[in-house]
This record gives sequence, C-alpha cells and structure tokens, in this order.
Amino acid sequence: MRWAPMARYFLNINNGGGYSEDPEGQELENLDAARAAAIEGVRSLLSEEARQGQLDLSGKIEIADADGNILLVVPFSEAVELRQPG
Repeated sequence: MRWAPMARYFLNINNGGGYSEDPEGQELENLDAARAAAIEGVRSLLSEEARQGQLDLSGKIEIADADGNILLVVPFSEAVELRQPG
C-alpha cells in the first residue's frame, strides 16, 4: 500500500512585531491540519503576550504552500474566545 506524501505548509506570522516568514514549513496531512497548527501557534504567541499583560489580536497567520501561494489566513482573533465578566 502506498501512502500519499504529506504537503509542506508554511505558517507566516504577520502581527504588531512585523512579518516573519516560516523558513522550514511543516509536513501536515491537509489544510485543516495546517489551520489547527496555526491556531496552536497563535495561542502560544498570545500566552506570551498575556504574561506581559497585553493581547494584540490584530495579527494573522498566513498559511502558504511550497510555491508561496497563500492558501488560508487565520486571524489571531479566531484562536481565542474572549469573555467579559457579568
């Protein structure tokens, strides 16, 4: 049985700190898996910001293929749910 090769996805970060290209990418099963990896990455970034007492949800992660084509954009705001007291 032959397995289909996994695609390489690049998770480029665009936020208040600037633009950071993912130089290596990740081999993932499909675009849904890439989106899940992007959300996990956003949550990690935001956890560092939260430790500093601030959250900037204006950023996004651009998921690109090996040719540099943007396949999906994941806004930071999709990675968290903010609840207000009351």
